[in-house]
Amino acid sequence: MKNPVERIAERLIAGDSQKAILVCSERNRRYFTQFPSDAGALLITAEEAYLLQDFRYEEAAGYSAKNCTVTGFTNLKEKLVELAQKHGVKQIYMEINKLSVAESRIYEKLFAEHGIETVLDETLDNAIKDQRMIKSPEEVAKIEAAQAITDAAFQHILPFIKEGAKERDLALEIEFFMRKNGAENVAFELIVAAGKNGSQCHAVPSDYQVQKGDFVTMDTGAMLDGYHSDMTRTVALGKVSEEQRKVYETVLQAQLAVIEGVKPGVLCCDVDKIARDIIEKDYPGTFGHGLGHGVGFEIHEWPGFSHRDKTPCAEGMVITDEPGIYVPAKYGVRIEDMLLVTAEGCRSLTKSPKELLEL
Repeated sequence: MKNPVERIAERLIAGDSQKAILVCSERNRRYFTQFPSDAGALLITAEEAYLLQDFRYEEAAGYSAKNCTVTGFTNLKEKLVELAQKHGVKQIYMEINKLSVAESRIYEKLFAEHGIETVLDETLDNAIKDQRMIKSPEEVAKIEAAQAITDAAFQHILPFIKEGAKERDLALEIEFFMRKNGAENVAFELIVAAGKNGSQCHAVPSDYQVQKGDFVTMDTGAMLDGYHSDMTRTVALGKVSEEQRKVYETVLQAQLAVIEGVKPGVLCCDVDKIARDIIEKDYPGTFGHGLGHGVGFEIHEWPGFSHRDKTPCAEGMVITDEPGIYVPAKYGVRIEDMLLVTAEGCRSLTKSPKELLEL
């Protein structure tokens, strides 16, 4: 498969020397070049791709940036005009969803002064979205490597879940383990929610101390080489009630049914319905969020994988399958895997056990 720069250039430029692509957003710059920086731009022409970096990043980019020529600058806009004119560019596609109105107007005026048309519609944004939605084998391998750290962190944390353990301390222990074992960062603000806090699907770890009979929901993920993982497991401290067990088994049934239902061509909203119908039957109104989302270079990517998203599942997508039941002021249960859509169906990238663990 061609590299990301070649793929976007083939779609939008197709060898036309009068066209170019300008990527300003930090996340997309890193996606195309594998180099992280909080400033600069990526200019892609028919002949060459330039990663423009100032003095702070130019040397480092020269060592590690991929798929581009690293070019220093003292004035970014002057350098962009210089390179555009060098290649005879007459039209530049820009990321309208990533620019403020003020920035858009500045670039539009700047390029117009030099006879260059600025394309400020969703052409580039949609092309990047479509490309990033389908992961290459190399991208899948990086996501799996991030997930391997997450799976290991789950096994590591289980002995720490004891009566009196604080949510905040458990979250910090998971993060420390991930970083110590190779993660460049956590994929998001980790969630550890025990007891009644578990009914808040995006609870923030607190000083609440785990008690016997509590469900403990842990939504965790690692970031490695720019790619993210995302996994949720709910365990119990001690024996649970029959009511709790039934809730857990219902969520697990819904989660497993999704794995059976995902295949190329099936609409995301129809997959969401598989899980939602199972939960709504006995626990109406308790599953208030979407079934999942795409994961990759960002923790929340496309598709939305919800009841509103009519995107067809396609081979190469990596999506989360995370149904939940949330009983206000009592407890919550969520089980989440990352699924890779394959030609025949899907494959879970998550290896941690899903049967109810009563610690």
